[in-house]
Amino acid sequence: QVLLVESGGGLAKAGDSLRLSCTGSQRTLNSYAMAWFRRAPGKERDFVAAVYWSGDSTFYADSVKGRFTISREKRENTIYLQMNGLKPEDTADYLCAASRAPISADALTYRATLANPSNYNYWGQGTQVTVSS
Repeated sequence: QVLLVESGGGLAKAGDSLRLSCTGSQRTLNSYAMAWFRRAPGKERDFVAAVYWSGDSTFYADSVKGRFTISREKRENTIYLQMNGLKPEDTADYLCAASRAPISADALTYRATLANPSNYNYWGQGTQVTVSS
């Protein structure tokens, strides 16, 4: 069983920064694409950002592009989400996830795959981020 544990959530004011971490229980996760999703109360999970298994490619939801940065540290089995310029609409439970979906030669196809929560094999429990105005 692969476990993912998130940390770093909390209370913030608009404009503040937070850094979320997600650590996996097994080094095999280094062969997985990893992502952050978020779920606001009463809403579905929304894609936030993803990083390829290699760590050299990332992409973001339009709502966070330019403000959030995803990265991974393979030696630590950990991914991070640096969140700058937080807004009240960023308030949500943030979940990390790991995917072994086949890599597509077409980048757009692969990104669509990684943006779909149904293509993830493992999920963390989430860490709450609350941003006040």
